[in-house]
Amino acid sequence: MEKSLRHHIIDLIRREVVPAVGCTEPVAVALCVAKATEILGCVPEKIELSLSGNIIKNAMGVGIPGTGMIGLPIAVALGALVGKSEYNLEVLRDVTPEAVEMGKQYIAGERIVISLAPDAPSNLHIDVTALAGGHSVRAIISGSHTNFILMEKDGILLYEKNESLDNEAAEAGSSDPELNMKMVYDFATTAPVEEISFILEAKKLNLAAAEHALAGKYGHCLGSTVLHFGEKFFGDTPVAHAIMLTSAACDARMGGAMVPVMSNSGSGNQGITATMPVVSYAMDINASEDTTVRALALSHLTSIYIKQSLGRLSALCGCVVASTGAASGLVYLMGGGYDQVCDAVKNMVANLTGMICDGAKPSCSMKISSGVSTAMMSAMLAMQGFAVTSAEGIISDDVDETVHNLTSIGRDSMQATDKLVLKIMTCK
Repeated sequence: MEKSLRHHIIDLIRREVVPAVGCTEPVAVALCVAKATEILGCVPEKIELSLSGNIIKNAMGVGIPGTGMIGLPIAVALGALVGKSEYNLEVLRDVTPEAVEMGKQYIAGERIVISLAPDAPSNLHIDVTALAGGHSVRAIISGSHTNFILMEKDGILLYEKNESLDNEAAEAGSSDPELNMKMVYDFATTAPVEEISFILEAKKLNLAAAEHALAGKYGHCLGSTVLHFGEKFFGDTPVAHAIMLTSAACDARMGGAMVPVMSNSGSGNQGITATMPVVSYAMDINASEDTTVRALALSHLTSIYIKQSLGRLSALCGCVVASTGAASGLVYLMGGGYDQVCDAVKNMVANLTGMICDGAKPSCSMKISSGVSTAMMSAMLAMQGFAVTSAEGIISDDVDETVHNLTSIGRDSMQATDKLVLKIMTCK
């Protein structure tokens, strides 16, 4: 692989695999509110938000770090009171108990108005207007979680981005390589290890989040349940270890623990799922650090590749994407090559396509555990020479065509599903 392409891919990974504190949708809202507040120069007297359906869906039931509360209002309030836009997706890392109490009072004052943007140009769209002292500031994030495309004060334009608002990769720009599975595999297996060893930070952060959850009570405690009661049912096995560690990290994140996780393509759960099955199995087999680095790079870049055609947010659960990446990394750890990776990807698509996203919430850990166990099964089958064939369902002989079959279903065909899911969630 030529050096310039390799460096473009490294830049892409560095941009897409970043730390985040809390679920990235309410955190992105808090980020937009924090920016508007900073421009306004004081705490807003009122905050009006117009949000795309997928933002609302992914923020309704998830814990907000350090608050013991769920949902958008507290994220909005804290974004205004203590948020710092310079922290990006760690915008709420300065939250204190005192700030939470102030946030509760802010919410009680009925100063926050949230509405659905029915014609949002992107599935990820956040339009914030902050008002105080006769002044108003508007800030818009669209296309990706930190992609500001407009800022204005009192009707005067301060900043505007020219990219099309419906570009899901607006932040990335046109210089990003259009990935395919062979490119992903070649990069992960041939790039100088010292150039990609930064991916070990994902192991460090997400493993710490898992350990934090196992020492406490977060979400539905799936990770700790498997740890303490799972041996009778799962045995002391690599798949049990992977489910335990991956779901535990998700328990912490969805339960509102004040711990950072390494995200992938704007999602902490995707970052966890692309990381922890690989890390868990690597520890089980005592894989070398270099081998672990390459397996993690393969997993994360496979996830990024799939998201390129799926989009940031969709009706398709992100664990489908990230666990497919994990299956690729597991194959590499098992000693497989490119053909086995392709077989594992096909096995994953044959199994998990159609799993819906019904918002970020504590029960995401259960969906993630399904992805983890399927990833291990798909990798195991691939290593034995078994793969779902083009005679079956939506699988094609070509692995890239198979991936695009998956993403076209999630991006296009499941739009009606997405609307119905949001309607059910908001009308209960």
